Amino acid sequence: MILENLPEPPSVLPILIVDDEEIVLVALRDTLLREGYQVVASPHAIHALSVLKQQAFSVVITDQQMPLVTGLEFLAQVRDIQPDATRILITAVLSLSTVIDAINKGEIYRFVVKPWLREELLATVKNAVQRHELMTKNARLQAATQAMNQQLQELNCSLESQVARVAEQNAQLQEFARSQEENLRRSVELCVQTMHTFYPTVGSQARRVASLCQAMAAGCELSPTENQTLEISGHIYDIGLLGVPRQLIKRWQEEPGGLTEPEWALIHQHPILGQELAAFVHHLTAVGPTIRGHHERFDGTGYPDRLRGQDIPWLSRLLAVAVACAESNLEPKLAGAMISQGSGTAFDPEAVRIFVHTAPKAVVPGQQRVVPLADLRPGMVLAEGIYSESGMLLIPDGQRLTATYIDKLLNYNRINPISQSLLVYC
Repeated sequence: MILENLPEPPSVLPILIVDDEEIVLVALRDTLLREGYQVVASPHAIHALSVLKQQAFSVVITDQQMPLVTGLEFLAQVRDIQPDATRILITAVLSLSTVIDAINKGEIYRFVVKPWLREELLATVKNAVQRHELMTKNARLQAATQAMNQQLQELNCSLESQVARVAEQNAQLQEFARSQEENLRRSVELCVQTMHTFYPTVGSQARRVASLCQAMAAGCELSPTENQTLEISGHIYDIGLLGVPRQLIKRWQEEPGGLTEPEWALIHQHPILGQELAAFVHHLTAVGPTIRGHHERFDGTGYPDRLRGQDIPWLSRLLAVAVACAESNLEPKLAGAMISQGSGTAFDPEAVRIFVHTAPKAVVPGQQRVVPLADLRPGMVLAEGIYSESGMLLIPDGQRLTATYIDKLLNYNRINPISQSLLVYC
């Protein structure tokens, strides 16, 4: 057995890698160690299972072809032992249908094809660690909420014998409701910030979609729960893209015709992963199905389930219209015309009618786009402040760039490279 440990913050659990080929195991271990991860490496699946019963891990990475058990069989047992650990399969030869089936059943989170690209492997591992941390944080939040619910039940049981304390208990109930609402708001904001950090344009589009959903909800008769579900879905509808490599997202947005079938398979999975992640947000069970259905089409040619017409959840049909408008990057009138042309094919005609009626009333944040430092031009307005590696603010958000500002940034970058994505208003 090979065992290596490097100091890490207590909140970051180690990564377990399993491969019977010593050269592959060493290569994986050294690559992750250089990135600062804590690593436990084992050449035997049976031994790795015993380690899993004694130590918690954030990510488990395994090869498919191993003696005694396959990687998929091993990861199925990992799921039973540590269900929150993110599971990644490395394979050289494996049918796509088998991998997709494994992903759909929750047995694995992602798969990496041999020989892998270092950058893609590291991005996959980083996303896997972030997914584990997000699930862990939301699990703690859910546990806290359940504890508060239990406390409320105990208070209600003793209500008859505590008539003198009715006023105090009412105040406690109000505080509890406020706390739940605040927890919900923070959970949603955490999701949006996570998306924004992972891929800025996804985060900015989410805020635009949420604004359109708010306007549409106000223009049709939705219950308070439906209203809240649609608004939350508008904020986190693309959270499943956290499981897709950034470069693939960029190509999907800019040149979708160039995607391969395996790449489309990953894209088609993001509404499903979004539904799984949404299950950790508060108690609104309808958020997950609403997110899952936002890429379905009214004519049945969408994904991931090819639902048609009324089989698509109503809130998903409303969300689909808002998403299409926000992601079109068109002027409001042109976007409205594009949506109307899709009525009856891409979109529910009733959802289109509501959108056309309510969209002009929506207060939608300005469209944003990511630009390289070299492409900054005078007159551009920053949608997000620019910071140094140490966290010092270089230029605040909302600043209109001049040639002087740009020259200073370029000179600063030559000495202290600026790594963050630069967001400007379109």
